Parts: sequence; structure tokens; C-alpha cells
Amino acid sequence: MSKFLKSSVSAVILSGLLLGNALAAEVTSIAILTPEEGTDYGWNQQGIDAAKAAAKAAGVEIVMAQGLGYGDVRPTLRELAADGASLLIAHASGYNTAAPEIAKETKVPVAIVDTPTGLEKGLVADYTLSGHQGAYLAGRLAAKMSRSKSVGIVVSGEPPSWNSQSAAFAQGVKAENPDVKVTYAVIGPAAYSDAAGGKRVTESVIASGADIIFGQGNGSSFGMLQAVETTKAGDGGKVYFIDVIGDKTPIDKGFLLSSVVWNIEPVYAAMIADLKADTFGTKSYSIGLKDDSVKLLKTAAIPDDAWAEIQTLREDIISGKTKIEPVYDAAAVRALMTSVAQ
Repeated sequence: MSKFLKSSVSAVILSGLLLGNALAAEVTSIAILTPEEGTDYGWNQQGIDAAKAAAKAAGVEIVMAQGLGYGDVRPTLRELAADGASLLIAHASGYNTAAPEIAKETKVPVAIVDTPTGLEKGLVADYTLSGHQGAYLAGRLAAKMSRSKSVGIVVSGEPPSWNSQSAAFAQGVKAENPDVKVTYAVIGPAAYSDAAGGKRVTESVIASGADIIFGQGNGSSFGMLQAVETTKAGDGGKVYFIDVIGDKTPIDKGFLLSSVVWNIEPVYAAMIADLKADTFGTKSYSIGLKDDSVKLLKTAAIPDDAWAEIQTLREDIISGKTKIEPVYDAAAVRALMTSVAQ
């Protein structure tokens, strides 16, 4: 356990824990594995913060294995299982093959992403989350505020969660103003930590005319933000950035317009409860506007009148007056765009 960061949060140590088998009501610790460090104001940090909060609320230990990269994590999963983890949260789409294999080998339950059909009762749960409701609002906001009537979407890959937000953002833009151009660009098939690629691709999208960038990228989002900070729009003015999952306000230099912020704590809390109730691996998990597990970040760059309109749209989504269905297929996402950068 020495190589991992272990935090005892009001730990409830139950006697008789069967090594490698978390039975109902015997959840003593959870472990989260992330490909990057939990300092990205995004996917990795939100996952770690949520796991810590859920563990604290449940009175169990939390172990954080950070910066593992996107390679083979089987040895780390085995070590955490041997150390007595009751749940292994494999917080990366690249882990969704290895984690179920280790779950079957060790009998320790795992939570994976981007595999909704991979549920196995008592063993494998999936939390493919979608912030599409918030992304739709971000698209409406972008269309309201774009001076050039051209916005861009830059992504570090095309996993289901990114796809659903890209599609919803484009739908929001078109619902607000069908004349606004939406340029879509992919850094690479799994370029989540490619900051240099994020900067290069974002610069090219800005050169195509976009003055607002909707970026989804984990570590690569820092390159996107750098491009926005150093590249002028076609009219010589500022380019704004809309982020996802986390809040980069602490490092903002005046270019952050908003973010589709996720709170994953309720999801992890539900997993712990399901383990205790012996219902783990039998249901899917979701986030949304209704309970603020998805919300749009308000910054000083957003005019009050535009924000008021966005809040009205938010209420319409919550009430069901406006419905946004998630689109997970990459080809369907691309079909919604004005242009796709090659």
C-alpha cells in the first residue's frame, strides 16, 4: 500500500472481511485508479474528489492510485485487491477491459466507464456518465455570445461521454441560432493527455473562424486553454473557452467562459450503497441538472441577461419541456456538425 495515497476517513473496519470478496454490508475501503494526477481541474480531479467525499460520507477508507497512465493497470488492480479494497473504481475508459478481468480473478467488485453492457451482478458496474444537459446549455450560451457566429468543439478522443456532450453542444448552438457554424476537431483517438496536440488543433479551429471553443480533453485541455489565451479571433478580439467536468477558475487568465461541471460523488455513494445492499452491478448511474450533479459554471464573462436566459432554459430541461437525448455514436455526432476538421 506504500506506493498509493491512503486516507483513513472515519474508517469502519469490520471483522471477518474475506480477502478479495466484498460481501453485502462489508464495505471497508474503496480505491480509485486514475490515468493522470488529480490536479487537472477535470476528469481525474473530479473523480478523486468525489471518491474521497463518498468514502467520508460512508465512513470507509479511500485509497488513491494516481498518474497510472493509459497502459496495463492489471498489476495495480491486483495489488489493491490484495490489500483488501472492497471496490476498485477504474476511472478511465482504457481500463474497461483489464478491470473486469481482475474482478473475475480476485472476486473484488470493479466500477468501469464506457461499457454500459458490461454489467455483472455483484462484480462489475458501469458509470458511463453524460453531461449532455449541461452541454446543451453551453451550446446555447456559445451561440448567444459568439461575435463571429462560428464556434468550435475540440476533443481528445471520441468516448461515449465526450460524444454525448459534443452532440448536445451542437444541438444547443443550432437551437439558439442555426446560422452559427460549428467546427469539430479530434486531437487523436486517445489523446487525453496530449497538451501539445490540444494547443495545435485548437489553434487551427480558431484559424477557421471560431471565437468560442468547447474543449473536452483531460490533460490536453491545458493545451486548448493555452491556445485560447495566445491566439486572437478573426476580429482581433478574445477567444473564450468552455471547459468540461471541472472548474479551472483558479488558473483562469480571463478566457474561461464557462464549464459543464460534473459532481460524481452521488454516483460513487450509490455504488457503495449498492454493494451493501447486494445490488451492485444491476443498474446504471446518471448525472443531470435536476440535482446539480451537472451544472453550468457562471463566470464574470457571462452577461447577466444571457445567464438569466440560460437559467430559464435549464428549468425547461428539468421540467421536461425541453428534451435532449444523449447521442453516443461518433458518426452521428459528426453528422451534427457544420464541418469536421481533418
